[in-house]
Amino acid sequence: MSASLLDAGAVIGCPHGGRVTAATTPTGAVLSDGVPVATAAHSYVVTGCPHTVDGVPMPCVSVRWTADSTGVTVDGAPVLLDTSAAQCFTAALVPQGPPVVQAAQRKVTVR
Repeated sequence: MSASLLDAGAVIGCPHGGRVTAATTPTGAVLSDGVPVATAAHSYVVTGCPHTVDGVPMPCVSVRWTADSTGVTVDGAPVLLDTSAAQCFTAALVPQGPPVVQAAQRKVTVR
């Protein structure tokens, strides 16, 4: 099974259609098509999640990633792959399901 590196430009959403973005910017130590590679050390937030339960808003607000054990790191933190396990959470840390990765890059540049 092959996997692709995630970078700061990957299109990621919560299971309800919200947008996932890095709250902290990945460093530029390793680039994928000119964009920094994402790692498990960065925080990820969700905006625009419309999820409700019985009419009560329960939006996804954050994502926690579990990096694969590839042994590949950037600045000591494991890189994220499009196959890395992750979970979206509400503000009360209620699990909402995995994020949806729509795009990933394959070309890696080390500087």
